[in-house]
Amino acid sequence: MEAVQRKTNEAVNQPDRISVVPSGAALGAEIRGMDLSQPVPDEIKVLLRKAWADHLVLFWRGQHLPDEALLAAAGIFGPTKEPAARKYQVAGGYKVGGKLVPLHSHLTLISNLDEDGVPVKDNGTLGSYEVVWHSDNSYVEVPPAGSMLYSVIIPVNGGGDTWFNNQYQAYDELPQDLKAAIQGKSQIHDASRNSAGVLRPTVKLPTRPEEVPGPAHPLVRVHPMTGKRALYLGRRRDWPSNYIIGMPNDESEALLDRLWTHATQPKYAWKHAWQVGDLVLWDNRCAMHYRSEVDASQPRVLHRTVIRGEAVIPG
Repeated sequence: MEAVQRKTNEAVNQPDRISVVPSGAALGAEIRGMDLSQPVPDEIKVLLRKAWADHLVLFWRGQHLPDEALLAAAGIFGPTKEPAARKYQVAGGYKVGGKLVPLHSHLTLISNLDEDGVPVKDNGTLGSYEVVWHSDNSYVEVPPAGSMLYSVIIPVNGGGDTWFNNQYQAYDELPQDLKAAIQGKSQIHDASRNSAGVLRPTVKLPTRPEEVPGPAHPLVRVHPMTGKRALYLGRRRDWPSNYIIGMPNDESEALLDRLWTHATQPKYAWKHAWQVGDLVLWDNRCAMHYRSEVDASQPRVLHRTVIRGEAVIPG
């Protein structure tokens, strides 16, 4: 039996069995022929990192990943770290399925369950809400390079699809007046509310721009691996929220309106419809993502980790 198992393990994750299949949209590719619960040879890791740089979003179907295997899969692309939202969950005493902010410290639950394990609309985090376009953890000084999300329970025809968009293309196709208007400018990234608009535990709701907590990041950033420029808008909540430093508030709002309208055009996007066992990796430095509302009567549970980033390079 041990010999059979060893032979099976040796046969997986080999170059002649692995293919990279582009989505046909502005970004995204499926990796076929891999079992990420098994060891991954170095040459395949190189292939995967190149595919990530080329396609911005990668996904694998039919994976079976305990926590340590999920972290090992993410580690192919860089060291993992504790997600920024976890400290807010701990501070707020957030529970899901009866457990206090679970799992390894480098993992968080993306779930619509309450502390009794029942699906609900509002559970103090993302719940079942629509999650607007954003880049993960842009509200910290050094945002993560990437995020990896693994599906454990997926509602049947219950929403929760995820869209991704290509912010390289969004920058390249900016009208010249917009490119000129944002040259050298930075914005404050709002840390007060999560991507569903829910106020974070222990945080006071800002009433004017000066009260908005969060770091300053450039509106255009350079990707440290590809050298390409991308729009970097992060997230935007109801006013007061993100604002451009050094501009009157009305001008800042008008400019951000134009940028967001441009950056979230359907031509830059691709949709992922989740199945149980899916693993999706995306690059927060050059892509944003959006989630449709989830049917609050159906459970949805995914495990997420983030890959350590580097200081944002102004573009």
